[in-house]
Amino acid sequence: QVQLVESGGGLVQAGGSLRLSCAASGRTLSMGWFRRAPEQEREFVAFITWSGDSTLYADSVKGRFTISRDNAKNMVYLQMNSLKPEDTAVYYCAAGGIRTTRFESQYNSWGQGTQVTVSS
Repeated sequence: QVQLVESGGGLVQAGGSLRLSCAASGRTLSMGWFRRAPEQEREFVAFITWSGDSTLYADSVKGRFTISRDNAKNMVYLQMNSLKPEDTAVYYCAAGGIRTTRFESQYNSWGQGTQVTVSS
C-alpha cells in the first residue's frame, strides 16, 4: 500500500485560507480528502480521479475548496478558502482504486491527518 503524509494544517481566522498537501510514496489512482471534527464521524470532503479530469465535493465545501494533484510529484492538494469555524477538523488524505469515489470504504490507504483549526 502507498504511504501518505499530510501537511499544511494550522490555525487560521475565519475567512482565511490554507493549502493542505498530501505526499504519496508512489503512484496513486483516485485520491480523496476526508475530515473528522471533534466528536463527529469522519466525513467526505473531496475526490479527484487519477487524471484530474473529474472532481467531487461535499456540499458543505463546494465553491470554497479545490482539490488538485501533480502526478509527476505524487502530490495531492486541497486549497481551502473562506474558511469557517465549522471547518475545524483533522483532515486526512486517502488513496483508492480506479473506481473509487466518495465512499470511505473504497479507500485502502490513509495518512495520519493534519489538524486545521479555524477561529471565529
